[in-house]
Amino acid sequence: MLPWGMSVTALRLSVDNVLASPSEAALAEAIAEHVRTVTGRRSSASEVRSWQRSLPALARDLADAGLHRVEMLVEYKLPLTSKRADVVLAGIHPRTGEDSYVVIELKQWSRAEPSEAGEHLVIVDGMPGGEALHPAEQVRRYCEYMRDFLGALSSNPDTVYGAAYLHNAMDLDVDGLSDQVRDERSRLFTKQRRGEFLRYLSERLSDKPGAEAADRLLSSAVAPSKQLMTYASKEIREREQFTLLDEQQVAYETVMGAVDSARRADFKQVVIVTGGPGSGKSVIALSLLGELFRQGRSALHATGSQAFTQTMRRYPGRGSTRIKNLFHYFNSFTDAEQNGLDVLICDEAHRIRETSTSRFTPAAKRTGRSQLDELLSTARVPVFLLDEHQAVRPGELGTVEGIEHYARTKGYDVRRVSLNEQFRCGGSRKYEQWVRRLLGLAPGGPMAWDGDEDFEVRLADSPQELEADLATQVGTARMTAGFCWPWSDPLPNDTLVSDVVIDDWARPWNTKKDRAVGNYPPSMLWASDPNGFGQVGCVYTAQGFEYDWNGVILGPDLTVHDGRLVTVRSENRDPAFKSRKSVPDSDFDQLVRNVYKVLLTRGMRGTVIYAVDPELRDHLAGLLPAAISRMS
Repeated sequence: MLPWGMSVTALRLSVDNVLASPSEAALAEAIAEHVRTVTGRRSSASEVRSWQRSLPALARDLADAGLHRVEMLVEYKLPLTSKRADVVLAGIHPRTGEDSYVVIELKQWSRAEPSEAGEHLVIVDGMPGGEALHPAEQVRRYCEYMRDFLGALSSNPDTVYGAAYLHNAMDLDVDGLSDQVRDERSRLFTKQRRGEFLRYLSERLSDKPGAEAADRLLSSAVAPSKQLMTYASKEIREREQFTLLDEQQVAYETVMGAVDSARRADFKQVVIVTGGPGSGKSVIALSLLGELFRQGRSALHATGSQAFTQTMRRYPGRGSTRIKNLFHYFNSFTDAEQNGLDVLICDEAHRIRETSTSRFTPAAKRTGRSQLDELLSTARVPVFLLDEHQAVRPGELGTVEGIEHYARTKGYDVRRVSLNEQFRCGGSRKYEQWVRRLLGLAPGGPMAWDGDEDFEVRLADSPQELEADLATQVGTARMTAGFCWPWSDPLPNDTLVSDVVIDDWARPWNTKKDRAVGNYPPSMLWASDPNGFGQVGCVYTAQGFEYDWNGVILGPDLTVHDGRLVTVRSENRDPAFKSRKSVPDSDFDQLVRNVYKVLLTRGMRGTVIYAVDPELRDHLAGLLPAAISRMS
């Protein structure tokens, strides 16, 4: 057995461990097993090749620099995300004697060049999938992200350095990439500059034991996430408050590059950004809006969600009518001038509907024009950010295939960017996969939950237990439920009716409309107002938001047969699902599963689950033994 330390955060190796490995294949196999254990996924062939070739090269460099006692933290997991840095070197600074960390991004690239599509984008020879983020910019952002979130670095953030090491490339092979280097957290070295790389390492690390520095980093407290709403105002008014990582930055720069190209060439370019809950779509949207706003470009943000739009207007737009006016709805563009905007950012584009008309639309304005056509027409660069598994209402038609097909029939150029990472649910891709398999949205059937240090899952025996557990947590907490109970109007004395009744426990839904009722916040502020706790939210008020602790009541419209979840239409009270003619049973089944996926993925630190159906409770107890033991 190889003498290497393993944690959820990283695989700990010493330089001598790597050099003494029986083979490069054995080294890669151990790392792949670590990744599988922590994330539940199998490593790709390209990842295995990278470990086989890059890690021994880095270990030899450390040995030649006389840094045998530096700790190598391989596949280091950035806090609250599923992103991983290739290697973090932990040791002691030769001059200050303090902890010192060097983040290394290892690339096997042999040829690469800057891309004209974006400031920090590169084209890599032989790499499919289009542009990649410049590795020096990638590692700089990793360093910045660690400084933002790790308590161990808060008192001295300048102890973190970063470098991209292209150990297979000569300078001419990557001509132009070195021009992107900004500072000591974004250095770039090639095979030709190996000597400079060794000197760079020796100036920041000494040959003293790095184990304690590694301990402090791996056990560091994680600072609270920068909440989307709290910092949106500064994001738009000043400089960006969010650190975009990897594909997030690729999406951002793809859009900004498209804006420049569309203006110069006088043509339309459509950008589609896809990603699951918590992958950073709304953060990208705000970062784009902020930069376009600062540049004086004409840009607007649009969604199909009243709750999300009203919250955006309240927080970023506080005290500024101009900023409030940046946030609109998808049905706001029926009369918009063609190409009147530089950019239209369509957030939560899975909520695009067939048309913008409703029963209140005057007959003279019922043109039959599709809502998608209106959105595409409005700007030179329409941007669509979506998750196809979050369509939760009948008539929501926003899909990648539908948007791309329609855009191409109009002759528009289309660019796609996929966000594969997870920034909600503590960055736990394992939990997201557990939810998808539980709900039958991913193949393989339900799987047991064996825990994740970064995200807690708890099973409550009653709604009282669920609410009490949430009330004791530090940070924000909310309760949500499937739409399985009636939803009454407020009483004349400004109190809410406790419609959600489970045995002797009863609580009200959140307020129905966009006005406060007594001390209860309006529906669109339920997720962000402190007085939202104590009411039960539904998918229409929870979608698009996040809170630290998430309590989910699986209503009686879910049960289990033969180990698989099935939906029970007769138990659902959502008026949108009432008609079997407009919502066939197959559509109802898919939409309800999507609803619960949204509800189960709102938490940043943990989720507490209660199932009304006794058989489903027993089923979950079999899948969540670790969750039960933590509750007892």
